[in-house]
Amino acid sequence: MTDNTDDPHDFDASLDTTGLYCPEPIMLMHNKVRDMSSGQILKVIATDPATTRDVPKFCQFLGHQLLMQEASEDCYLYFIRLA
Repeated sequence: MTDNTDDPHDFDASLDTTGLYCPEPIMLMHNKVRDMSSGQILKVIATDPATTRDVPKFCQFLGHQLLMQEASEDCYLYFIRLA
């Protein structure tokens, strides 16, 4: 757990969706945020390129703040502050 400073690399929970494809990463994110509180930060690790579209839409639709979105060769990393 963290103290939720302004560093987006601090997070309260992590979700690894490596190897899963749409719609599974978003479904798991829905389940994970239900167990978290407003203001907490969720770190999501994914390998599905569709998450580059789906995660920002997920955040926009539910009012969460996408703090950071990074992509490397075959991995996508997201930090989301919950509404």
